[in-house]
Amino acid sequence: MRPARHTSTAARWMACAATLLALAGPARAACDPALAASPQFSAADCVFQNTANPTAKPSQPAWKIWSRFIGPAPAGTTPIDAIPVRPLTRSALDALDTSANHLVRLGHSSFLLKLQGRYWLIDPMFGDRASPVSFAGPRRFHPPPLALADLPPIEGVVLSHDHYDHLDRPTIEFLIGRVQRYFVPLGVGARLQAMGVPAQRIEEFDWWQRSSHAGVQITATPAQHFSGRTPFERNSTLWAGWVLHSGDQRIFYSGDTGYFSGFRQIGERLGPIDVALLENGAYDAYWPAMHMHPEETVQAFQDLGARLLYLVHNSTFNLAFHTWQDPLERVAALARAKGLALATPEIGEVLTIGQPRTNVLWWQGLR
Repeated sequence: MRPARHTSTAARWMACAATLLALAGPARAACDPALAASPQFSAADCVFQNTANPTAKPSQPAWKIWSRFIGPAPAGTTPIDAIPVRPLTRSALDALDTSANHLVRLGHSSFLLKLQGRYWLIDPMFGDRASPVSFAGPRRFHPPPLALADLPPIEGVVLSHDHYDHLDRPTIEFLIGRVQRYFVPLGVGARLQAMGVPAQRIEEFDWWQRSSHAGVQITATPAQHFSGRTPFERNSTLWAGWVLHSGDQRIFYSGDTGYFSGFRQIGERLGPIDVALLENGAYDAYWPAMHMHPEETVQAFQDLGARLLYLVHNSTFNLAFHTWQDPLERVAALARAKGLALATPEIGEVLTIGQPRTNVLWWQGLR
């Protein structure tokens, strides 16, 4: 089925609500001592905060952002033609080399990883809508390449922050009992417990903290973003990127982030990075510090000193005003001009780290 060209007004307002969390007033509940110990925590407001970034541009006033979301979405923000999806099967996954590290994009920023024979998930989002309700909010452009019920047993789930397009309650609830460990930023553990995840399976991290599990070293890294699932709890939990070190290879996942100087430090402290899964989508001049524009994604990749740029956070939900192809097309042009190694696999396509592959710009020619 082809998706509608325009998103409904209700869906646009739901997307806007997520953006406006960044502009809403901070939570005023009593400070949790376990969170207050973090250098990222402001005891005065009981909220987490970004590292000072004098070059970050300010967001527009809330009323200006709201006004842009009223009415149909601009043409081109939702695809007319079907997004190509490669179906996955359990047997095909199990047949993958257990001595290698494999990545499969499930859509948006959601990944299934097979790291030396064991399965991991990053920001698993199998829901139909990135929304707190099932009847409104940004809807998927395409189905996942495999059903939740077909997932293998999961060794670890890694979460970047608590926004609806990254922390999907129906997905989390389905996975209960099928996941060994959850690795999350500070405060997100309480979200999971409220969804039924046992506390003893959850590890919370501040930036630069690390742990090891099932042969993988996991390190939380700084990011420039915000958090909250309602306008009344802005920044009550932390946001983070991650480095997963499996065997002699390292995977960096940025999570949601604006551009900031920390990418260079991440590369210097935790590199060399073999694959950088970098955010590229949902950007806008009205909220310039929350998400990276394509030129900033490329700069972040160069700052990291990574070997391969893998684009995420696009092609699944309509969360902004740029065309759905714009993030991919602009970064592909920049990578070509700069001679950078780029990976834009189709949804469901397996990428094995370190193995040669031919990159295809699959979106070209699609409406």
